[in-house]
Order: sequence, then C-alpha cells, then structure tokens
Amino acid sequence: AMDYERNKALLLELQRAAGTGNDRCADCGDPDPQWASYKLGIFICLNCSGIHRNLPEISRVKSLRLDFWESNLIEFMRNHGNLWAKAKYEAKVPPYHYVPKSRDCMVLREQWIRAKYERGEFLDTQVCQDPCSAGSREGCLWKLGKGRRQFQKRQFLLSAREGVMKYYSKESRGPKAIISIETLNAMFQVEKIGHSHGLQITYITDGQTRNLFVYHESGKEIVDWFNAIRAARYHYLKTTFPNVPEPELIPRITRNFAQEGYMEKTGPKQKEAFKVRWFCLDSQERNLMYFKNPLDAFARGQVFIGRRDEGYEVRDDLPPTVWVKKKKPVITLVTPEREFVFLCENDRKQREWMDALNRVITQL
Repeated sequence: AMDYERNKALLLELQRAAGTGNDRCADCGDPDPQWASYKLGIFICLNCSGIHRNLPEISRVKSLRLDFWESNLIEFMRNHGNLWAKAKYEAKVPPYHYVPKSRDCMVLREQWIRAKYERGEFLDTQVCQDPCSAGSREGCLWKLGKGRRQFQKRQFLLSAREGVMKYYSKESRGPKAIISIETLNAMFQVEKIGHSHGLQITYITDGQTRNLFVYHESGKEIVDWFNAIRAARYHYLKTTFPNVPEPELIPRITRNFAQEGYMEKTGPKQKEAFKVRWFCLDSQERNLMYFKNPLDAFARGQVFIGRRDEGYEVRDDLPPTVWVKKKKPVITLVTPEREFVFLCENDRKQREWMDALNRVITQL
C-alpha cells in the first residue's frame, strides 16, 4: 500500500514536472492528461488512451490515479516522457501534414497516432517527401450523388504539379469536374455526412462555392487523401506567395467552417415567412452561406461579411420595422446594403453565432 501511494505521488509529480511536456497529452495536446503509455513512456488523455488500447503491440496504457505502478515503470516514465517522444516520433512531420487537436474527429486522431508509433512515418530516418509529389494522388472515393440519395464510387486524381483535382464518373470519358487547387478546401464532416470517414471538399466554380461529400472505407486512405490535398495546397501557396512566412501560410492550407448549423431566415423585404436553412460561416472567405439541406452541392445564397469600420455589425434585437410571431432568440446582421434577420433555436446557439460573426467582423 505504501508503494502504491508513493509511486502514484511520484507519477503525478512527473506529469506536472516543468520542461517535460508531460502536462499535456502527447498526441492531441489536451491539458492535464490522466493516462500514460508505459510502453512508449508518454502521458496521454482519456480519448487518446482509447486509441492506444487498440495498439497492444506498440502501446500499453494505465491510469495515473487508478492503477498500480511498479517502481521500474516509474523509472521508465522518468527516462522518457512527452518531449522525448516528440523529438523521436515527430522528428520529421512535413509542414503540410495536419496535426490533430483533441476536438478533431476520431479518424484524424487515430491515424495520427498510428502514423507516429505504428508506421514510424516521422522518424528521423525517414526521407521527407516534397509537397509536389506528396500532393499527387490517384484512387477511388465514394461520392454523394445528385439528389443526395446515394454514394457512388468515383475515380479521383490530384496533381499538385498541374494545380488541379479531377474526378470521373463511369459514363464520362473526360473528367466530370476540373477543380483548381487555388480554391480547393477539405474538412472532415463526420456527423453531417453520417460516416466516420466523411470528408467535405469545397471549391469555387463560376463564382459559387461547390460542395462534394466523399468517404473511403479505410481510415488511413481518407486521411492520406486529406493530407495529399494539404500538400498540394501548400505547394500552391509556397509557389504563389514565396515571401509570405510559413506560420502565416500553414493556417491557409485548409480550414473548417468557423460555425455551422440551422437558423431561420426571412426574405429581403422582411415580410416573408421565416424558413429553416443550414448556414456555414467561412471566416477566411468572409462568407455566410445558406443551404436548404446540409448536403446540398450549392448554396441558396451567401452574404459577404466585411469589417466593422465598413459598416458591418451584429445585433441581438430586431430592426424596428420587423415583427416576429415566434418568440425565438434573434440575430440581425447589419451590412451596408441591408439588414439580415435570423432566428436561432436557443440562447446558446444565438451566442455562438454572434461570437463567430463578430470574430469575422473584427478580423483584419
């Protein structure tokens, strides 16, 4: 019993020790990790510990507080730790490779952990792939067809060198679409697509944002596609903006929507009935898009969101001329041209949307 308590105290001391990196999860950066892999010598959070459990050949996990720790394991943890593991297993992470955070979906986190410890993709012995060749890929993905009825297998081709992504249907001789890497974006959308490997690809065609919804049965394959798109985008950005420093380029490779979900909107005269629409806020493009259904290919409309000094503002009340039957939280988006009125499900949603819109209005 004394050993149990003493070793637990030593372990918790190690977890908090300055200069070790042990106070954050070694894989997703979550603060105050309560689990550890005693085979790798790292401190990890509960979520990542679940992934490590599925890799028994590589990793073995215990709780810092609930399990008994033998003295030799404490010594092993002391001689290793998160910074040591980072230096070894993340020695050569390419700048375009997406490093997941705790809020990211399971497939991204699992493939990151497998890439590091199981496949040793970023060890010092590995040769770093240049983004041009890493941004070239060919293969099949399941793509949501017209009418959102079913997914169909389609051939996709990505070429960083040519600066395009194409996809083909069985019937077509030529590509169904040629997508410029300049406007290409990709984000995981697990809940929306209804598949644990669901990826949303967006691009601009004829001035409109177009959505493609795809997945692959293999988690590794879909994450490899995602990182290949990022490599192609990185190659494009480095070539087009050679003088922009790397820390400014990285966030522009791919992005998630700043906020999305259902709100109700009325028409331009503000006398029309409120209709439920699915909204997506793209903070990089400063666009608020709305769709009839979350999985529509094209938006019904979009609102550009400029800066506060250009006359853009968000309010939580109705314009004086508008009357609403439903007692729901309101958002009025003021633009130089007109005022847009939205109704939210509840106060929390109203606050989230107002915060997200205000962030866009205040960003440079």
